[in-house]
Amino acid sequence: MPKQTDQPEDTRILMGTITSPHGIRGEVRIKVFTEDPMAIGSYGPLSDQSGERSFVLSRVRPAKNVVTAALEGISDRDAAEALRGTNLFVARAALPKLESDEFYHADLIGILVAGEDGSDLGKIIAVHDFGAGPLIEIAPESGATLMAPFSTETMPEIDFEAGTAVLIAPPGLLTGADNEDDDADASTSDNDNENESANR
Repeated sequence: MPKQTDQPEDTRILMGTITSPHGIRGEVRIKVFTEDPMAIGSYGPLSDQSGERSFVLSRVRPAKNVVTAALEGISDRDAAEALRGTNLFVARAALPKLESDEFYHADLIGILVAGEDGSDLGKIIAVHDFGAGPLIEIAPESGATLMAPFSTETMPEIDFEAGTAVLIAPPGLLTGADNEDDDADASTSDNDNENESANR
């Protein structure tokens, strides 16, 4: 378990994001950031970013990479479509009490990640588990996201108060990402050269 420091107790935790409508009766698809996606309906009402609107979930069902759910008061596809992109939060006080060295996977969303050399790798946008252990998805300012294993070895300490962490990347992980960027740059350069030749 990575060491956590100064995790605030009075915050709201991002539990998931409504990605799209599901069907015609007001149900939605939700990308969930909890370790157990099906548990998102068990914490009571969730609120939006502003905290002014709350949502009661029911009929939570698993789907590919998401869950689907009904929202109290949302009864048609148009109303569900209007919620696309809405982040769903819960008060930390509504979650089960954790040990001092524990945290929720949802706490990781938004954490800024640096490499061992201090380079900015981006921020964590999701936590996945496809059966071989948790992976964090890191989004840089530009380019493709990076998938990195999440463990004590790769991320030994997380400063939740500062919102930062250092990734000790397995050999080849960052090199592979750099190569992808280089390939993309080379492809752009080749396309530019082809356009120049076509214009002559």
